[in-house]
Amino acid sequence: MRNFSRLALVAGLLAAVFSCSPKNTRIQGTLADGAGKEIIVKMLDVNRFQVLDTVKVNEQGAFSYALNLELAQPEFVYLFYGDRQVASLLLQPGDQVKVATDTLGAYSVEGSEESLKLQKVENAYTSFLRQMNTILSTEENPNAALSRCYVDYYRDRLAYVVTNARSLTVVPVLFQQVNPSLPVFDQATDGLLMRNVSDSLKTLYPESRYVKALEKEAERRINLMDVNARINQASEVGFFDMELPGMDGQKVKLSEAAGKVTMLYFWASTAEQKMFNLDALVPIYEEFHPKGFEIYAVSLNMDKTVWATAVRNQNLPWVNVCDTRGVASPYVAAYGVSNLPMAWFIVDGDIDPEAKVSNAQDIRNYLRRKL
Repeated sequence: MRNFSRLALVAGLLAAVFSCSPKNTRIQGTLADGAGKEIIVKMLDVNRFQVLDTVKVNEQGAFSYALNLELAQPEFVYLFYGDRQVASLLLQPGDQVKVATDTLGAYSVEGSEESLKLQKVENAYTSFLRQMNTILSTEENPNAALSRCYVDYYRDRLAYVVTNARSLTVVPVLFQQVNPSLPVFDQATDGLLMRNVSDSLKTLYPESRYVKALEKEAERRINLMDVNARINQASEVGFFDMELPGMDGQKVKLSEAAGKVTMLYFWASTAEQKMFNLDALVPIYEEFHPKGFEIYAVSLNMDKTVWATAVRNQNLPWVNVCDTRGVASPYVAAYGVSNLPMAWFIVDGDIDPEAKVSNAQDIRNYLRRKL
């Protein structure tokens, strides 16, 4: 009986090991008029393609490719003939898929429900873009027709996302664009939709790179909502207020830390910027702080420990806060931070748009005029 129990335990452990092992997934395909040609297999890596392999098409026009996928991590896999995408697949671990395509990209797929959904998603998107282009090229005053076309497509895709919230095919839908500067999902509340969908998908695919990318985009969108709300309230203090944790973990508002003249200073603890702190800012601060000068220094270090170590080692005397969201911070967008370091000056509660400083002497000259 004891031996039986041990065997059962071993069997259970082996089952657990194999259940977590990568699953062999296979694509069996044909390429019409493609005998002797090559198919390039690529995997989507969030926002770029990663080439997996090049597969030879035999004399009968058939090809085959196998890959191992981790459990609970479906992947977007694309087949290319030269530079042309000829099939789009969303493969689950263990899928055995049959693809029939041609060199122009007209394809059919069997054995993968998610791939069939993805095909319909891409066909709908292509049709929408084609319709928009037709309106632009044929309508004398296209704005009204373009608006109707966009609204109809947005509503249709919104319905698709809501009814397929547990399918990874909604991820590319949520990232579709009308053009490079206009996402399809551009409404103020779409960030909340993205977060709800990513929360739903995360229960099924917690380690999926695509779910993590959607979650990150949702956070960015929601941050922008917060930015817009704060901008609408900015007239109360004359500038866009912010609130970030300081060295003790307590949040400090820019409006509460402001002096007669406040330098809002975005930086990161690189060697060059740390030298600027000691060589330029500390002497300036010591000279002008008694006259009403304050610095609200926002570090964009994503590693809070690196920032805190720099502040302690340099004994920086001004208000020090850290935004570990880095360039994804809504404050970066609100203040148009394009490079580091970068400074804005707040004078008597208002942003001074005329302040032009590019070095320590500029800062000193500016403060002499204002204080």
